[in-house]
Amino acid sequence: MGAFEYVALDKSGKEAKGLIEGDTPKHVRQILRDRSLLPVKVTEVAQREAKRQRSFSLRRGISPAELALVTRQLASLSQSGLPLEESLLAVSQQNDQPRTKSILLGVRGKVMEGHTLADGLAEFPQAFPELYRATIAAGEQSGHLDVVLERLADYTEARHELRQRISNAMIYPIALIVMAIAIIAFMLATVVPRIVNVFQNSAAELPPLTRGLIATSEFLRDNWLLVIIGLSAVIYGLWWLLQKDGPRRRYHRMLLSLPITSRLTRGINTARFTRTFSILAGSGVPILDALKISSEVIENIPMRDAVSEAAIRVREGGSISSSLATSKLFPPMMIHLISSGEAGGRLEEMLSRAANGQEREVDGLIATMLGILQPLLIIIMGGVVLTIVLAILLPIFQINDLIR
Repeated sequence: MGAFEYVALDKSGKEAKGLIEGDTPKHVRQILRDRSLLPVKVTEVAQREAKRQRSFSLRRGISPAELALVTRQLASLSQSGLPLEESLLAVSQQNDQPRTKSILLGVRGKVMEGHTLADGLAEFPQAFPELYRATIAAGEQSGHLDVVLERLADYTEARHELRQRISNAMIYPIALIVMAIAIIAFMLATVVPRIVNVFQNSAAELPPLTRGLIATSEFLRDNWLLVIIGLSAVIYGLWWLLQKDGPRRRYHRMLLSLPITSRLTRGINTARFTRTFSILAGSGVPILDALKISSEVIENIPMRDAVSEAAIRVREGGSISSSLATSKLFPPMMIHLISSGEAGGRLEEMLSRAANGQEREVDGLIATMLGILQPLLIIIMGGVVLTIVLAILLPIFQINDLIR
């Protein structure tokens, strides 16, 4: 039995849409007819999602917040002893997002056909990443799905909270930058021309700062559309270039070589890697598979390659800590904690400690950077406004020369 989306007409000709479970599209159409509905379109959820993956879509999966909520609800219902298919049905009915609801019903349909939960999740890879599916599969194989779901819920909530903290911290600086650009552009395009127009009719030579301000104002006023198109083209060109493996790799190496970005990049990616590795190792996923999956959450290419090379050394008999230390890209504290965990048989605990430490360091670094960035932006904006005011006042200070 699978989940199907339908479009049908009632007796009055009014269109009705919804989700329904059935064995086949023919079966679903018959159910709709029994409800006095004329089926117009019946689409299986799994087929729709597969088609969406092959086509362009602005939304490639369910949001981290939805995934965290769904996981927590499944964990709570699973620990209460409710059968899996009933848990999936209850969570889907509780969810307000139509797409998330249809995906959950699609997973439930696969489970009711006799497939495992991991197989059902695999039908929707954009909604449930490989880390998620591998952890669920390990929990089902070990017979401790409820415990694994609880860990996954903690993990997804922690990742969502980290993203939220970073996003919330960036709201004020971004808003300040946008407002500064808007105010300066408005002054250059409308206010400045009216004020300096009185000086342009003078035969005397204007100060260089005033002439530069007038030229900038006229250029923006006459070519504002070209400026917007040019900036958009530059941004798109940089984005397109960073999609290529070579330039993207060089850019990521540069991030690791600069003083401030190096600490931030290493900290964020190390926190992601150790947190993911911890949840996988604690869920019974084989170490080599856990290393491979954990490397996928690392965005920096050199660091991701370092983990892949470490997995090869571990396969050949090397220890995890020494294999990761070879690249010299990961913090020494993380290496020491992993080494201690390997020696004492507490790898999961040490990985969790390393993740906690890196997350605290990243939070502190971001707070420090934002604390410096906000007054710096205000100073820069004040400097630009001061330059505009000086360009306007300088001819007034030299009014006697302009009259002569």
